[in-house]
Amino acid sequence: MQTSHYRFWPSGLPYSLTRPQTTLDENLEISARRYPDKPAIVFYDSVMTYAQLDRTVTAMAGYLQQACGLEVGDRVLIYSQNCPQLVIAYYAVLRAGGVVVPANPMYLAREVAELVDDSQARIALVAQELYERVVPLLDDGRLSRVIRHAYAEYQTTPTDLMLPDDVTADVEPVNVAGVTSWNEALNDGYSPAATGAGPDSWAVLGYTSGTTGRPKGCLHTHATVMAACSGSALWRDTKPSDVNLAVAPLFHFLGMQGGMNVPIYVGSTMVLMQRWDREVALTLIERYRVTCWSAPPAMITDFFAQPAVEDADISSLYLLMGGGAAMPEAVARRLYDDYGIVFNEAYGMTETAAFVLGNPVQRGKRQCLGVPTFDVDARIIDCDTLAPVAPGEPGELILHGPQVMLSYWHAPEANAESFMNVDGKRFLRTGDLALIDEDGYFCMVDRLKRMINASGFKVWPTEVESILYEHEAVQEACVVGIADPRRGETPVAALVLKPGHEAGNGADAVREWCRSRMAAYKVPTRVEFVDALPRSGTGKIQWKDVQTRMAERLAS
Repeated sequence: MQTSHYRFWPSGLPYSLTRPQTTLDENLEISARRYPDKPAIVFYDSVMTYAQLDRTVTAMAGYLQQACGLEVGDRVLIYSQNCPQLVIAYYAVLRAGGVVVPANPMYLAREVAELVDDSQARIALVAQELYERVVPLLDDGRLSRVIRHAYAEYQTTPTDLMLPDDVTADVEPVNVAGVTSWNEALNDGYSPAATGAGPDSWAVLGYTSGTTGRPKGCLHTHATVMAACSGSALWRDTKPSDVNLAVAPLFHFLGMQGGMNVPIYVGSTMVLMQRWDREVALTLIERYRVTCWSAPPAMITDFFAQPAVEDADISSLYLLMGGGAAMPEAVARRLYDDYGIVFNEAYGMTETAAFVLGNPVQRGKRQCLGVPTFDVDARIIDCDTLAPVAPGEPGELILHGPQVMLSYWHAPEANAESFMNVDGKRFLRTGDLALIDEDGYFCMVDRLKRMINASGFKVWPTEVESILYEHEAVQEACVVGIADPRRGETPVAALVLKPGHEAGNGADAVREWCRSRMAAYKVPTRVEFVDALPRSGTGKIQWKDVQTRMAERLAS
């Protein structure tokens, strides 16, 4: 294992962990015994205690087993935006011995059908507003049972918060064969039988975002998810007294771990939002004295762009955590200089159940992935020869660790391409370009397939974007490469401006500003101003969509 990163290892933490041998649902059971009357979930001012959460999970697990015929290892689709029912469904599936298949609520009927076909799930727990998208799967027999919930069922306390329309929508009656209402399932009074599940039992079949092709299922056990969960909790010193803002989508491992599994593992409180609203988030942080928040950088950037934050009391918030994209240097600097808030950047993938590399909280490097965490061996190899590269040289990041998935689901070709053996260890090829700096920290260069080759010069979009974020008018930036008859490829930029700034004739001014801050071959040859950038359900900017639109616009 490379050990240079141990120079700045967090004081008092071991290099290797003895991990809990509990399953994820046993974590909930233990926290409920420790803190029965403590709020586990706050959902727009409506509170569910740990004891209530654990009882409800047990009742739903019993229904899944006894009424739906769920057997050990069966996959179960969960298709919902953030809500208490998603948390309950997740842990109920595990307690019943099943495997959670979390679905992006932005998926349309065709995409959900592909997920059901690939995972072979036959039971689904579905939010009311998404139900019509799964009806065809009931009609043709691909799904045998659907349990439908409405967000209003757990919005029980009057609130002055501006609620999303879906949260206030009336609970619609259920009168279709094969479909059961949420409350009916709970009220049937079933209890689950023991499943014999242990750390090595299947737990989650999470699907990649599909940024490099069709989404692939990543098969995780309780142990692999727990490795990332327990490691993250210890690395960041997460405590039972913490209050976590859970607004990043729970179907994705960033929100699933940081907003749900870690809080339940340590027994802290999650303040749950159904969808992103920066004004509501600000009120919740003040009202419940939120201490921690795990979110993609774009969400944090949007939050601190609102004028009201200047006069708000957010002094309880001390730690922001994120990954999936680099936090712009200018934003991270402002967080610390103006608010004393540390942004703890980390790196993870669906394949690693999120947390695998992380910045030491007290010695973080901005726009850096951090160091390999507990028991993780991370290396950089030449993309073509697969040989190790020298420190400071970019190459492909490969990973070995206890949180790495078992395999891609029913995808032998993807497994053959993505795993390799080095020194007797099984490594995952990430497809990400990175380098190791002089301190042993791993720094992202870019996605392997995103690099722009402009007249033979390599342009890394994330580097150009990072510089653009320093411009006083730029709120968001996306740099992509498009075909160019002279250069082969050329970088172009799509920018979202901060409120109060107008595009006008600013494109040329932005390019001139870039010329004084980067090599000429990196300067975007075209700058477009847009109202918003396309995003995935996890908040990632969809650079491929931007690339397609820019290419079409320039070709017309």
